[in-house]
Amino acid sequence: MSIDSHEQPANSFCGNTRREFLWQAGGAFTSVALAGMLAKDGFLQKQAVAFDGTTPLDTLSSNPLAARVPHFPGKAKSVIFLFMYGGPSHVDTFDYKPELYKFDGQTIQVKTKGRGGDKSEGRIVGPKWNFKKHGQSGAWVSDLFPHLATCVDDMAFIKSMYAESPIHGSAMLMMNTGKLLGGAPSMGSWVNYGMGSVNQNLPGFVVMLDSTGGPISGAKNWTSGYMPASYQGCVLRGSGDPILDLATPASRNQSTQRKLLERLKMWNTRHALLRSGNPDLESRIESYELAYRMQATAPEAVDMSLESPETKTLYGIDEPQTEEFGRKCLLARRLVERGVRFVQVYSGGSHNDANWDAHDDLKKNHDYHAGRTDKPIAALLKDLKRRGMLDETLVVWGGEFGRQPTAEYAKGTGRDHNSWGFTMWMAGGGIKGGISVGETDELGSIGVGERFHVKQLHATILNQLGIDPNALSYFYAGLDQKLVGVEGAQPIRQVIA
Repeated sequence: MSIDSHEQPANSFCGNTRREFLWQAGGAFTSVALAGMLAKDGFLQKQAVAFDGTTPLDTLSSNPLAARVPHFPGKAKSVIFLFMYGGPSHVDTFDYKPELYKFDGQTIQVKTKGRGGDKSEGRIVGPKWNFKKHGQSGAWVSDLFPHLATCVDDMAFIKSMYAESPIHGSAMLMMNTGKLLGGAPSMGSWVNYGMGSVNQNLPGFVVMLDSTGGPISGAKNWTSGYMPASYQGCVLRGSGDPILDLATPASRNQSTQRKLLERLKMWNTRHALLRSGNPDLESRIESYELAYRMQATAPEAVDMSLESPETKTLYGIDEPQTEEFGRKCLLARRLVERGVRFVQVYSGGSHNDANWDAHDDLKKNHDYHAGRTDKPIAALLKDLKRRGMLDETLVVWGGEFGRQPTAEYAKGTGRDHNSWGFTMWMAGGGIKGGISVGETDELGSIGVGERFHVKQLHATILNQLGIDPNALSYFYAGLDQKLVGVEGAQPIRQVIA
């Protein structure tokens, strides 16, 4: 496995790459060759000596999270993905559509596709907030985001995003893994596989969920899929102790803890050698070691008392409405500051009305969620910028889809899902600020002109990290699997500085 697993045609055999030939030939032939190489290098003898429990053990393989050289110099070193779970309405936030005000309450001909199926007409719901131009770029932002409106010159809006599914579960998986079905590695796992971690004492991929619960499909959104479990996301809590049971029990000193881990490592290593090719066992060994290292490092990384009162006020930690999300945004900054590659922060949980899924009362829903997130997100951008970190930290904002210009029900102001056209934005990490690319039609129902698929968003994120999205692959099930799909995808060049 490598970050560039493609073979040149000249290295093919009978029409297949060498990798495909060996995979198709079966395990016996390759196992014999592997055993010979291991014996030649003295690997088996070294591990056999370690089995006596008295010699410090070497891991079966090099640390999978060790930092690696990317394909080319990247502008970004880490990513913070602010996930607005449930699907925020683009036409009520950043995609200004004056026609919606004019047709408010009227039933007109407009094609839509959501959880309610395909429709050819609907009752228009005008935006419930006013839009104004902001910054030198003159970007349109609704009154929902007064704090983010001050940051638009650092943001690139992508207003013609689209995806295949208007259903939460599959749309979430598409946004997080590039696939509509579960089982594929998440974006954070791909980043850690391609780049490794610059801090071996902290997880390379961290996820912070809403206090009301995780999104639909749960851990499938931050799984490592068919990759080793070492690459999966580590869930940190946004309130209270971010990491439970981290401290060593009072009854056990550090020396005893180390001896216990060495014994566990010995038996896991023995088991792994007897069952060669079991990545879960190798990941278990590395997970124990990471947990041990985190006992010394993580408490400082998550200690908010080290931040100044001014910084806490900036993030809204002293206000009940913004305290929870503000803590998560501040913790995200502290983590990337310490070398964590990928941090995903969720706004919105699994309970009814606890996310951006505004099917009934649009104003009540979006006032609540924007009110909780606007100030903390603006603070994150400003804090990164003043610390000189925004240039090397890529911040991404968006949900799994947008919302329709029409009402879903006969009464009320709720909007159905819309995966045909929606808005996301990016900032920092080599992204042009103060620009907008793509557009939806005059009602915001579908992207028109040049549209950008979710996989192109993934390609852009990888590109900014210095990874060729079409060369980052992992061989599984007979294919060189990729985050952007085996067919590949190109970055959104218009937003790249």
